[in-house]
Amino acid sequence: MRINLVILICKQFFKKTFFSKGLFVLLTLFLIVLTYITVNGWYTFEEHHHVVEHHQGKERQSWEANPDKHPHRMAHFGSFVFRIQHPLSIFDSGIESYTGNAIFLEAHKQHTANFSEASLSTGLMRFGDLNIAILLQLVLPLIIFFIGYASITSEKENGTLKVIYIQGTSIKEVLFGKTLGLFLIAALFFIPALIALWSISFIETHTVNSALVLRALLISISYVLFFFILCCITVIISGKSENSNKSLLTLLGGWLLFFIIIPKTAQVVGNSIYPNVSKIEFKANIENEVLKQGDSHDPNDPQFNKLRDSILKANNVSDTKDLPFNYGGFLMSKGEAQTAKIYANQHNKLIKTYQKQNSITNSLVLFNPYLAIKNISMGLSGTDFNTYTNFLVQTEKYRYMQSQYMNDLQMKYISNEAKSSEGKVHIVKSDYWKSIPKFNYEFVSLSKTLKHQILALLSFSIWLAIMLIIMTKFSNHFKII
Repeated sequence: MRINLVILICKQFFKKTFFSKGLFVLLTLFLIVLTYITVNGWYTFEEHHHVVEHHQGKERQSWEANPDKHPHRMAHFGSFVFRIQHPLSIFDSGIESYTGNAIFLEAHKQHTANFSEASLSTGLMRFGDLNIAILLQLVLPLIIFFIGYASITSEKENGTLKVIYIQGTSIKEVLFGKTLGLFLIAALFFIPALIALWSISFIETHTVNSALVLRALLISISYVLFFFILCCITVIISGKSENSNKSLLTLLGGWLLFFIIIPKTAQVVGNSIYPNVSKIEFKANIENEVLKQGDSHDPNDPQFNKLRDSILKANNVSDTKDLPFNYGGFLMSKGEAQTAKIYANQHNKLIKTYQKQNSITNSLVLFNPYLAIKNISMGLSGTDFNTYTNFLVQTEKYRYMQSQYMNDLQMKYISNEAKSSEGKVHIVKSDYWKSIPKFNYEFVSLSKTLKHQILALLSFSIWLAIMLIIMTKFSNHFKII
């Protein structure tokens, strides 16, 4: 293959397309929409970030401002934690709009995340949240198809392809030249979007964050490969089609099938095969399991009565008042450990059900480059399902630590003479509330994110290899006229 001929064909296609009036109008509209989405996304992120910081600070002040009181009352006073968004969510919001932003944490109870943007918005939210990634994933492929559908069929219809072939240019060289030319045209659209991505990475954190830069680099490489594959597909279909109309219809049908029908159908099939329990059923399962294993709040519960007898025997006393620690705090500690374990088991079952639902879609990434780029983009932007479940796990760990800390305070500092947590006699100093560390959410590491996206990354390698094989090994099967 002669590189100089490939470059010549590439230049010819690029110049012809670039100086057309239609491209200028299309590019202008695209850049206007891109600018609006970027600025609006940035503003929304900053507003959300300030709201979270404000309410989290107010919540901490409220917690520390509590007076001296019984630790168990403080445990049920509870606290709120708020979910912070990843800076790259400006680029790809993923499922951010549909997941809860705040969780109330208290002893013995695990609450769900509430106040999602979708629940507080109009019904238009169900049609999706417009962001930079949506433009690149759904709109730009259509633009590539419209620009490149006649890249070779027009040469056939004009008779110029036959002339080029007679002069010694191979079909393989034509395919590669047209593909590179179309890719350069596509670059006029996606490079400004990637510039917006990099501006987010550098400006949002006010410092050079190596983790963000690496994520932005991987996102950029993924999108470049995605668009190159689309350009290959467009030119190959144009080369195999008899005329421009058939080429355009094939590409539009493929877009509708791979970008709309298959993803939506996969979600519906996943939900049908692996139905998840409702919120009421989930709570009922936990309550039923607690009743089976024993309720620490029930003084006549047989399971915890056995525990009490064993503790009395181990300490050689006949009454809980004679124990060297507060038995109520000890009982609450054991009950907390039990309910936390039951909740964790039920929650893991629910998460596995959701993962099974998503497995239908995830298994299709090898056959659908759109699903591959969608998963990679959300994962690296910190807006996918795994990132959200990671937040839930971290909040439950914090809740459990907070509750057990209060139980420990009760065991150490509350007399066994206390009959309840009411009043101002059996209390501990408020300084202990301040000693509890603040909730500090940590995003999923890059290595774990890439581990979840192995199939999607492999998909690009497979599709790129297939496209190159078709253009190099099977180019002689393409019709010239």
